Amino acid sequence: MILSYIAHRRACVAKQLEREHRTQKLDPVFHDALTAHDIRLLSLSVSAVVENVHNGNIDPSDMLVAYGKKALKAHEETNCLTEVMISPAQAWAKDYAKGPLAGMPVSLKDTVGVEGWDSSIGYSAWTNKPTQKDSALVKLLRDAGAVPFVKTNVPVTLLSFESISDVFGVTTNPHKKTHSPGGSSGGEGALLAYGGSRIGIGTDVAGSVRCPAHYSGIYTIKASMHRFLKTGNFTSMPGQEGVPAVYSPMARTLEDLETFWKAIFSMEPWAYDHSCLPIPWREIDLSRKKLKWGVMWDDGVVTPSPACERALRVVAAILEKYGHQVVSIDPPSPYDGFKIASQLLLADGGKTATKPIRTGESNDPGMRQAMLMFALPRWVKRIYAWYHRHIRKDETYAGLVENWYEKSVEEYLALIAKREEYRARWFEMWKEECLDFVLTVPNALPAVPHGGMKRGFRCCGYTFLFNLLDYSAGVLPITRVERSLDGLSPEFKAKNAIEAGAYEMYNADAMHGLPIGVQVIGQRLEEEKVLEGMKIIEMLLSTEGKAYELLVT
Repeated sequence: MILSYIAHRRACVAKQLEREHRTQKLDPVFHDALTAHDIRLLSLSVSAVVENVHNGNIDPSDMLVAYGKKALKAHEETNCLTEVMISPAQAWAKDYAKGPLAGMPVSLKDTVGVEGWDSSIGYSAWTNKPTQKDSALVKLLRDAGAVPFVKTNVPVTLLSFESISDVFGVTTNPHKKTHSPGGSSGGEGALLAYGGSRIGIGTDVAGSVRCPAHYSGIYTIKASMHRFLKTGNFTSMPGQEGVPAVYSPMARTLEDLETFWKAIFSMEPWAYDHSCLPIPWREIDLSRKKLKWGVMWDDGVVTPSPACERALRVVAAILEKYGHQVVSIDPPSPYDGFKIASQLLLADGGKTATKPIRTGESNDPGMRQAMLMFALPRWVKRIYAWYHRHIRKDETYAGLVENWYEKSVEEYLALIAKREEYRARWFEMWKEECLDFVLTVPNALPAVPHGGMKRGFRCCGYTFLFNLLDYSAGVLPITRVERSLDGLSPEFKAKNAIEAGAYEMYNADAMHGLPIGVQVIGQRLEEEKVLEGMKIIEMLLSTEGKAYELLVT
């Protein structure tokens, strides 16, 4: 055990020194201040960059210099980078003047497999183990003319809305250093919000691209399973498919997100990755009718905070004002979905995700709580659940606690059957209500303070639900927390232990200025439609003079 701890500490020190060395050894131009030319390049949309590269008006090397400088500054402010690939990217950029992403730097979550570079996911045992070949996604990006140039931080195990590990440290929110940028694609969220990248790649199994979009004030659409490339990348839970984990694009603007999605699909991703369905990008026209938006105001577990509810009401009101039909919905119990999803995701008792953790290596605060619960004997959990159910009158928490144990194969298969029955109930609800979209908050809270997952790790139902359903779901920023508008009522009383833990962190004064997003949900494989729904909302906000203003650094 002592040797394991020593190996862990040595690996952490070595990896951090490696990152610092690679940064310091870069061409001196990357350490210079941004020039007027750099700033102009950074202001261009992805489509404008590609057009200018194609026309010979922009050198891809200049784009890399501008984004390399900005990414290093973002890292200095937020600690968002893991692998600094800028030096070899200088050679890559010289070859990438063609394709639908010609010359555009792209950032990647640490899990993405790039030949010659680690994908350690914050496990010290996985450092100094370079990937042997590019993943399908990286091959496609290179063929599309994109320039992968940095990889970004994640929480160890990937199961958190924070991004912290002993290997790479804590990533902070560029809006407030005291708060998280989200997780597990939190490094991407911080980098994109700061402006150190314009387009990037994340993953999502319980909200891991949508939470950073909400916390950090950027844009994303979570894909349905098999719509986006994933083969050849890395994960903390290989083989886990009870709740589909998906790769998905993230972007600084909605326009760039659309360009990125279309560019990826113009390359026919199914020709690169056997897991991708051969579904080309489909043009969707929603202008011919007024749409029906169903609003899920509460998931029955954690009431949305005043700040997040306000953002949702702003969107509902503006849609209604412009003739759309907005209705409150009472969907199949989100709590039932939460129970099924939480059991499926950790059906192995969390063993796979925590197996690489060495002696003395820090786990995420939320995962530590989960693992403590899994470690309790079943009879202790039953007593604990009985106490919450009958003494505390908290059926919600009791119903979760009693099911937190490692499942047998038979129990796992029964949960899959429950998942399919639950999906069918949502399918029928969607048809009966004739919905075009569902709207809800991405999380009950804005960005949490560092260490917040210790109390808030169970507060993920608003995103986790749509992973279980395998629905396409996007997040766009709407407004920011206002201390004068978003204070918690003195009469508020938590209805269960999960809500109580979450609301210990809610402080409108401390959260003042943090972004707040809204989630737009379509059915399975409706990424194009979700994008169009997001465009409608953004257009109407702009028409009303309420457009979200990106962070300027």
